[in-house]
Amino acid sequence: MLMYDIPGRETVEIENIVFDYNGTIAVDGKILEGVKDLLLELKKQANIYILTADTYGTVERECRDIGVTVMTFPKENAGESKKDIVNKLGGEKTVCIGNGFNDIPMFKESVLAIAVIEGEGTSGKLLAYADIVTKSIIDALKVILNENRIKATLRN
Repeated sequence: MLMYDIPGRETVEIENIVFDYNGTIAVDGKILEGVKDLLLELKKQANIYILTADTYGTVERECRDIGVTVMTFPKENAGESKKDIVNKLGGEKTVCIGNGFNDIPMFKESVLAIAVIEGEGTSGKLLAYADIVTKSIIDALKVILNENRIKATLRN
């Protein structure tokens, strides 16, 4: 479990981290360099879920050696599918990381939401629902792994 004691706010306890796949940890269906190592580190402290409609058909192969839970859903109503998954996990103990318009519903349900700007871009509308915005998935993973970065960004 990850715990963030944020000055001026309540302590946040995280059991689950939910990642959008394409555009967030992968571009054009391929996981970005350096992401697997950080996910392996992160999964020592939280349950990792990767959510995708698997547009490129690559998610199982790309994630095989990481040992995380991959969840696929139909391409239609992706946002509702993601929201339902976060609700089942418990949004009050879940961090969500994404880049797309269809990530808005899961961002609304999570205790902490991080928008990532990678090679596929980021939905401008998503930014309004993000607690933190990073310029890369590597930066987002490093923020999650460093309590002081969370404190510095989210303190009241």
